[in-house]
Amino acid sequence: MQLSIKYSFLLISLMGLLFLSSSSAQAQAEKKILREGNKKYQSGKYSEAEKRYLQSINEKQGYLKGEYNLGNAYYKQGKYSDAINQFETVVKSTNNKDTLGRTFHNLGNAYLKKKDYENAISKYKNSLKIDAKDDSTRYNLAWAQKKLQEQKNQNDKNKDKQNKDNKEQQEKNKQQEKNKDKQEGKPQPQQPSMSKEEAQRMLEALKNNEKKIAINRKHKGEKGENKKPEKDW
Repeated sequence: MQLSIKYSFLLISLMGLLFLSSSSAQAQAEKKILREGNKKYQSGKYSEAEKRYLQSINEKQGYLKGEYNLGNAYYKQGKYSDAINQFETVVKSTNNKDTLGRTFHNLGNAYLKKKDYENAISKYKNSLKIDAKDDSTRYNLAWAQKKLQEQKNQNDKNKDKQNKDNKEQQEKNKQQEKNKDKQEGKPQPQQPSMSKEEAQRMLEALKNNEKKIAINRKHKGEKGENKKPEKDW
C-alpha cells in the first residue's frame, strides 16, 4: 500500500511537470510571435505585423499586448474603425492605468482621423484624467476642439447656403409658373397706363358730361332710369 501511494504521487508529479512545461512553451510561443510582429511593425510592414499579432492572440486568448499592438497595426494601415474596435477591447480588458492612458490616447487619434471630433475629445479627456501632464494628449485635445468648432461653423454656412438656394429655387418656380400662365393665355392683371393727373381729368370730364346730359334731359322732360346690374352667372 505504501508503494502504491508513492507511485501515485510520482505519477501526479510527472503530470504536473508536463503541464508546466506545456504552459511555459505556450507562453514562449505567443511572446515569440509578438516579438516577430513588433519587428515587422518597426520596419513599416504593418500588414505583416497585423498577422503576427493575430497569431499571438490565437495562441493565448485575451493576450493584452497582442490586442493593443493589433490596434496600432490597424491604425497605421488606415483601418480606423478596426483600430477603434480593437482599442475598445483593450479598455474593457484591463485596469492598468498606464495601458488605459495610452489606449485612450490612441482611440482619440483614431476618432480624429475619422473626423469624429466629439468622440476624439472625449477619449483625449479620458486619457488626461489618468495622466494630466501628457503634453501630446493635451495638444491633440486642443487640435480636436479647434477642428470641431471649424466643423460647426462650416455646417452653419452650408445650412445658410442651403436655405438661400431653396429660397432662390422657390422664386424661380414662381416665375416659371407666371411665364407658363402667360403662355396658356390666362388673363393677367393690367397696370394703368395713365398718370394720376390724367385719370383725374378724365373723371372731371365724365362728371361734366353727365351734368350736361342731365340738364338736356330736364329740358326735354325725360326721366332717368336706374338700370339693374347684370347678373354674373
